[in-house]
Amino acid sequence: MPCTTSEAMQAFVRSICVLWLCVVFILAAAATAYAISYTVVDLGTLEEGNSILVRGLNNNGEAAGSSVSGRGHRGFVIGRGRIDRLATLPNGDHSVARSINDAGEVVGSANTLTSVRGVRATRNGALQELPPLPGDNASEAFSINTRGDAVGLSSGPTGVSAVLWSRNGAVQKLGVLAGWGSSRAFAINDGGDAVGTATLASGRKHAVRWSRGTPIDLGTLPGDGDSEAFAINSAGDAVGISIGARGTRAVLWRDGNVQDLGTLAGGNISRALGINDRGDVVGSAAAGHDLHAFVWTSGGGIQDLNALIPVSSFILMEAVAVNARGVILAIGRDGSDDEAQHDHHAEFPVRVFLLEPQP
Repeated sequence: MPCTTSEAMQAFVRSICVLWLCVVFILAAAATAYAISYTVVDLGTLEEGNSILVRGLNNNGEAAGSSVSGRGHRGFVIGRGRIDRLATLPNGDHSVARSINDAGEVVGSANTLTSVRGVRATRNGALQELPPLPGDNASEAFSINTRGDAVGLSSGPTGVSAVLWSRNGAVQKLGVLAGWGSSRAFAINDGGDAVGTATLASGRKHAVRWSRGTPIDLGTLPGDGDSEAFAINSAGDAVGISIGARGTRAVLWRDGNVQDLGTLAGGNISRALGINDRGDVVGSAAAGHDLHAFVWTSGGGIQDLNALIPVSSFILMEAVAVNARGVILAIGRDGSDDEAQHDHHAEFPVRVFLLEPQP
């Protein structure tokens, strides 16, 4: 017996409902697949102060940074159950560690009686000075690759220039964008490509990638005026920030294009600080009145790392690096977002964590 119009309509509605439920299930499953959760390894708590810096991470789970200790401001290497302080140059009292490779070599800077010098430190603590360009009087190193090549800056009477130090310590000036003045190189990959920033006398900045020493202007998001690049992976993908009327946005430069990585709920500012060879990006973003660490993936987009770890008594404020295994180096503080108007610029004990992805 043929169906009535009412019965046919009911069957159609049931089909639509079943289809909709299937779509919801697929989307939920996809979201779950991309929502990687992490176990937290507490590496320790650093002294209070705005001078604390934590940046480098290698594939062994060791991180580099600097903070004030009983002997003054010192660079350090922190790992599970230990913190090793960086030495200083003769007659110096200040050192900073900014990057560490898998061999445990660290680069940063240390002072002398008259200036600041870039340095490379071996695992046993021996310091090698990384000299400035001829005619300059100061240098700083920001990143080191597995071969021991390092990048940073050299400064002197004629300004600031991005430089590369080879394994033997020889210094080479990286190319300059036509019409731009000073430059700084912040990261280098194992292929020798580097990224950083070029600056005009007016203060305007553009992100730069150096390929075989030749500079390429990475540009900005449409409508923005400034950008900076802070990290690069083996494929040449770079991450950093683009700045314009909307504020600061975390961005990814890939295949000649720039991509806005978005912001967290309740905020309109984000900064990308690290990227690994899989294309995972980490950084920090405003979330209400505080900063929260984030991870971004091509499948899952930008996610608050505080939502991807077990319930805790601390806040992850900044994810500064991610290694090849997807382990994230993050810094945080005790307390919760319920505390009244916490000022993230105020001094507070800084906690350092490794976030290890669960299988």
